[in-house]
Amino acid sequence: MPFDRGRLSALLAREAEAFAAARPRSRALFERAGGSLLGGVPMPWMMLWAGGFPVFTQEASGARIVDVDGHEYVDLCLGDTGAMTGHGPPAVAEAVREQLARGITTMLPTEDSVVVAEELRRRFGLPLWQFTLSATDANRHVIRYARHITGRRKIVVHDHCYHGSVDETFAGLDASGRTVSRRGNIGPPVDPAETTWVVEFNDVEGLERALASGEVAAVLAEPALTNVGIVLPEPGYHDALRELTRRHDVLLIIDETHTLSAGPGGYTGAHGLQPDFMTMGKAIAGGIPAGAFGMTAEVSDRIDASIALEDIDVGGIGGTLAGNALSLAAMRATLTEVLTDEAFARMLPLGDRWADGVDAGIAKHSLPWTCTRLGARGEYTFTPTAPRTGAEAHAGGDFALEQLLHLYALNRGILLTPFHNMALMSPATTEADVDRHTEVFQTLLSDLV
Repeated sequence: MPFDRGRLSALLAREAEAFAAARPRSRALFERAGGSLLGGVPMPWMMLWAGGFPVFTQEASGARIVDVDGHEYVDLCLGDTGAMTGHGPPAVAEAVREQLARGITTMLPTEDSVVVAEELRRRFGLPLWQFTLSATDANRHVIRYARHITGRRKIVVHDHCYHGSVDETFAGLDASGRTVSRRGNIGPPVDPAETTWVVEFNDVEGLERALASGEVAAVLAEPALTNVGIVLPEPGYHDALRELTRRHDVLLIIDETHTLSAGPGGYTGAHGLQPDFMTMGKAIAGGIPAGAFGMTAEVSDRIDASIALEDIDVGGIGGTLAGNALSLAAMRATLTEVLTDEAFARMLPLGDRWADGVDAGIAKHSLPWTCTRLGARGEYTFTPTAPRTGAEAHAGGDFALEQLLHLYALNRGILLTPFHNMALMSPATTEADVDRHTEVFQTLLSDLV
């Protein structure tokens, strides 16, 4: 290791003390919240923010957040993709205000639903779409459809994947290569091996073994892993994935929720993927809860031929608020006015600029780390070369070091995702924002090394 662990501990203690001293209102709110919120936070993962308590937000706009103590941050977290548009983009805010006055939810379609579906068809190539309130729901629904029309019970996922809180995806591989419950999986309803077959990312042979079993209804895949550090597909992996799924009559589901950062049509559009189903959520409505899933005409025909009309509302697909007017208004504004082709033309170079700054710091200090790029997103891992599997990326983790990196950045006005070394660019992000991160990152490495 090119730095002393004692030095790391000393810096972490110093930064934690400075963080707490400068944020008395956030600390007081956190202590008060302990009386009414589990763990003092609205959701458990908010406990992972470095510093002993989270920053409480007062307002957020564009690529900036201001906390209750008056500190302003360049936001490179962007709600872990949920605010990829930037906070409160004016077009979305105006569309939401107007729709609020016209009605929020009616269980009836609006013109916006047609416009959004047409835009998704243009971007991603799949002709038919449905709407949900999250990517998790979208994934749940397409898994049900896949099992229904294939008559098979299992799905394949990649080790260390991320598909929201879908039960079947909280599975991993043990040391012997068996599918087991992922560490930290809370209350699994069944042994994940009953529903899921896990393979390593980029492992074509392991994938073929799984599909040849005849048990698999679908492969649910991120085009690149994004929740364990970015792990990119090796050349030819997606070609093999598509060929093998077709050969074994297995449906291919591509989850673009995080990989939308690759461009206006996500990784699918940028690299010409041909899935049977596609799922997405988070960013497509500017922060308003929304998700979507698309399908081929062939899949749609198989669904239509196998589900009676009188059963359409009792099969576990959909929700009362799915496709509500407010979410669709926000999606229309987001896709047609905010996350446009022109916006990505700005965001993608900013992603490279951020990664260039990280690469320069790593090289200057001869660190055995690497930075991986995924369009408007970048992430560094503590591995000497880019990991090719989720297991390799996970093995390179260092919780104490990550805590220092995030806390050091927070104390200097930079907000990164708490459980990633990741940054995401929004249409509101500027070159100055990116360069500010580069400056802070370089200063940290000088302090540490």
